[in-house]
Amino acid sequence: MNVYDFKVKARDGSEVDLSTYQGKVLLIVNTATECGFTPQYADLQALYEEFHDKGFEILDFPCNQFGNQAPGSDDEIHAFCTGRFGVTFPQFSKVEVNGENAIPLYKWLTSNTAFQGFTGPMEKVLTPIVEKMDKDYKNNGNIKWNFTKFLIDRKGEIAARFEPTADIKEVRKKVEELL
Repeated sequence: MNVYDFKVKARDGSEVDLSTYQGKVLLIVNTATECGFTPQYADLQALYEEFHDKGFEILDFPCNQFGNQAPGSDDEIHAFCTGRFGVTFPQFSKVEVNGENAIPLYKWLTSNTAFQGFTGPMEKVLTPIVEKMDKDYKNNGNIKWNFTKFLIDRKGEIAARFEPTADIKEVRKKVEELL
């Protein structure tokens, strides 16, 4: 099984077969518009602009599971992201990434990766919040917060997982390696 085995829902409600991205390097990210990490949209857009012509795609999945920080409709979220950050990469319909209602793509991503740990100054902020939600958070692959990223190689396999606190330079370096 790889990423190309999944179908997801586009912002307009239509079904998207991820095999349409076959042969590309993908960065799959769960996002939120009212999160402290929301400015990462600017970094993601810069990555997209730099590498898109080389076969790189970012797949954005808004998610409201962490602090209700993505409260808008799919269209409202899209308008915010394009208006504020100039986002041009594909944005999909809002999803759940953990639990019983998680979409199959995210069930696959989280069951095939491990939590990488928080880093930097936000570690002290996120750790107590996440620990309240999941006492065993260090030992499972569940998404811990908004802007968790999964890098997929050209064969559709998971190449890396980045927690929201990971430096975008690390993400960029790994993207470059895969391209």
